Amino acid sequence: MSAILRKIFADTLDLPEEQIIDSLEYNSIPNWDSVAHMALIAALDDTFNIMIDTEDVIDFNSFKKVKEVLMNKYGVAL
Repeated sequence: MSAILRKIFADTLDLPEEQIIDSLEYNSIPNWDSVAHMALIAALDDTFNIMIDTEDVIDFNSFKKVKEVLMNKYGVAL
């Protein structure tokens, strides 16, 4: 698992890194609400120098899904 992606999630969601696991899902915890979701998208855009499509913003419903889309669609090496 990418340490940098895990750190982005932990910092943005204000969680310990060990809580950032594949099964972590949007709205499954109070920290990952709609405001935090948009902050997460901005952090991903900035860190990986990409522009995430609106359809992907909506589709990013878990840590696992974010990893998959970043690698497969945006070519981010994780």
